[in-house]
Amino acid sequence: MKICIYGAGSIGCYLGGRLVAADYDIDFIVRPRIQQELQTYGLIVSDYTGFKETISVNQLQMSIDPNVAAHADIVFICVKSTSTEQVALELKDILKKKTIIISFQNGLSNVGILKRILTDHIILEGMVPFNVAALGNGRFHQGTDGALYVKKHEQLAELVLAFQKAKLEFQLEQDMQAVQWAKLLLNLNNSINALSQLPLKQELSIREYRQCLALAQLETLNLLKIAKIKPAKLTPIPAQFIPKILKLPNPIFKIISKKMLAIDPLARSSMADDLMVGRKTEIDWINGEVVNLARQLNLTAPINQKLIELVKQAESEPKVWSGSKLKAQLTQL
Repeated sequence: MKICIYGAGSIGCYLGGRLVAADYDIDFIVRPRIQQELQTYGLIVSDYTGFKETISVNQLQMSIDPNVAAHADIVFICVKSTSTEQVALELKDILKKKTIIISFQNGLSNVGILKRILTDHIILEGMVPFNVAALGNGRFHQGTDGALYVKKHEQLAELVLAFQKAKLEFQLEQDMQAVQWAKLLLNLNNSINALSQLPLKQELSIREYRQCLALAQLETLNLLKIAKIKPAKLTPIPAQFIPKILKLPNPIFKIISKKMLAIDPLARSSMADDLMVGRKTEIDWINGEVVNLARQLNLTAPINQKLIELVKQAESEPKVWSGSKLKAQLTQL
């Protein structure tokens, strides 16, 4: 089984690194900057449990040329959602027929884009539940727990074994819409974390930021209820109860939510990383999905719309928001 990872950023490098460490044949399609970093330092994958593996440069198969995907049996798409269409067009005349393509991306729209362009292939939804931080010098660190999900398909038995060998929890699921919405509800914190510019653990320890997240989640849950979409249960606490817990005073929250705060102190959201280095964020594929759902229902989503506006402002004019100031912005809507 030949696996190609298109988009070796934090998620791509981490998943690929874990599979290479388990002796699987992985091709990485990388940007020049990442290629240079990995050629200098190798690839180091680590996690919050203390796991750490160093993969030497001569074990890595890297290229900036998408043509390396021509021999792949399975391709993981791990690029930012802003690049999905471009990647699909690049792969259209490269992949062999019936290649399995798994989108390990944020949002709910990417598989639809891939299916529209790559009509001769098997395209499946994937979901990465955990945070991966790029710590520099070739190190990619999993800061939180959770199982990888992929749409159930009869041709994935070998991939299931690969992830088991790599010691990554992996589940096949028929109803990926429910899984993706459950992940998106958690990802609504990405915008708040990005605006705070704090590590995730520190941000979630501040009640005002949690109250902002609760507002965004409640707005989304109300829309999902109207749309008759029930999010999957990805956490010990069902999605509909999380906003109530988020709003609790700090001492009570810390007692009840030990698992929610069991986050590596180094962990940040990828959106916070994007703002820090001046990259365009995926806000339209996270909070934007909520606004799109509201539009389909002839309704509005003012909380999520405001968070989109604030993040887009921060993309061009960096600004750190305190919890109290951000909450004031959202509660006056």
